[in-house]
Amino acid sequence: MRRALPGLALAALGLGVSEAVHGLLPAVPTLTAAVVLGVAAAHLPGVRTFVRGRGQAGLSAAGKRLMRLGIVLLGLKLSLGDVLGLGWSTVAMVVAVVLATFFGTRWLGRRLGLSGDQPLLVATGYAICGASAIGAVSGALGRDEDTEEGRRHASDVAASVALVTLCGTLAIAVLPLLRAPLGLDALQFGRWVGAGVHDVGQVVATAQTSGPEALGEAVMVKLIRVVLLAPLVAGVSLARRRRARSPEADGTAHAGDRQPALVPLFVLGFLAMIGARSTGQLPAGVLDAADTAQGLLLAAALFGLGSAVHLPTLARSGGRTAALGLGSWIIIASVSYLGVWLTT
Repeated sequence: MRRALPGLALAALGLGVSEAVHGLLPAVPTLTAAVVLGVAAAHLPGVRTFVRGRGQAGLSAAGKRLMRLGIVLLGLKLSLGDVLGLGWSTVAMVVAVVLATFFGTRWLGRRLGLSGDQPLLVATGYAICGASAIGAVSGALGRDEDTEEGRRHASDVAASVALVTLCGTLAIAVLPLLRAPLGLDALQFGRWVGAGVHDVGQVVATAQTSGPEALGEAVMVKLIRVVLLAPLVAGVSLARRRRARSPEADGTAHAGDRQPALVPLFVLGFLAMIGARSTGQLPAGVLDAADTAQGLLLAAALFGLGSAVHLPTLARSGGRTAALGLGSWIIIASVSYLGVWLTT
């Protein structure tokens, strides 16, 4: 704990500055500001030395531990009754969008020659719920932070979060402009946004431009995607376990890795929170406090992840990474648009 305190203090400062930026510039989400400030802190003279030295342990803890706590609290946004109330055709459409985006993005990442865990992380972030999903899958991979592979993985996580956050933020401005040309009414637009935009906050910001009906549909469709986080993480964990038993099979297992749990503890916590919300017994004050805490935890975690970005390294694959982000965005927007037309 003593080793982590300096870095955690810097993450708390970054959180405060991110909130201030959002207050002054409401168009800039707190989570986006947190990522950018984390990257900046890792490259400013003077601060950079602290980030790479005394602050590294705490910033790493923020990026991992606080992210997991935020994911657990994310479950309190979900009620199984509300999700199932949308109907099985909508649920099937969302599952198809998630699967097409996940596997399509992974395939595209490999075709572009991106190495490491980045194709998997970007695929998860686009398919499910942005930074939260990337953090969940990162935890399920069981990378050892003290190895070179673990440090490269941390950089992949930070770069993936930055990419997904950027594209989700751009969606707030771009998608409302496409509603009329694509011939979408308010209900259809809401479902398209819920199926195709990454973070819950970005979904709300995008859908509210078309009124309360669009906003309600968007949030419910989005929450179906969030429910799929648990089975996706379990699938990644299972695949990692199988590769760990036969590392010579495809070269993706590494000696320094820990064998991940089939269902990580924080995912079980996420499911428990869904169950608690589904009972309908939690007071509104508790849900509001949990929502605020979740936002703060994720912002501090994203500052920590941003501090792991090394821009010179990122620049070497910047074109391919940007191409992957654009390609994945086209995949999810196209498949979700088709799904909306088939189900409305």
